Amino acid sequence: MNPTVRIKALPHAAGLALPQYQTEHAAGADVCAAVEGEFVIKPGAWAAVPTGLCLEIPAGFEVQVRPRSGLALKNGVTVLNAPGTIDADYRGELKVLLINHGPEPFVVTRGMRIAQIVVASVARAQFEVSENLSDTSRGAGGFGSTGA
Repeated sequence: MNPTVRIKALPHAAGLALPQYQTEHAAGADVCAAVEGEFVIKPGAWAAVPTGLCLEIPAGFEVQVRPRSGLALKNGVTVLNAPGTIDADYRGELKVLLINHGPEPFVVTRGMRIAQIVVASVARAQFEVSENLSDTSRGAGGFGSTGA
């Protein structure tokens, strides 16, 4: 089942594209920056970049905000809290938390594709306290325990 995500475009998103899948089998739909003029993110700095979009996500789903690989490869710019989660009950503006890991200031311009969003099904767990957990071959092995 493909869910429907309703979108409210805020005034500062006028004329910008709605989220778009760039290829037939793309998992993520690109979202654009709704900035006026140029917005500069200095090396090592981060900023919440507005998209001008509010989403109505169906119950049982989330929207994940993920980096665009081209921005990461070419500029060292990524989504700081990747993947960011937008819950089904949030109705505010989608802002993308970008960080510039690159050596040069990164200029965000109006309409620039800054991230991609993936609509994903959510399972809500029940949490239960237990004195014992089942054994596995990994056990309590954490970071790097399965190899380099």
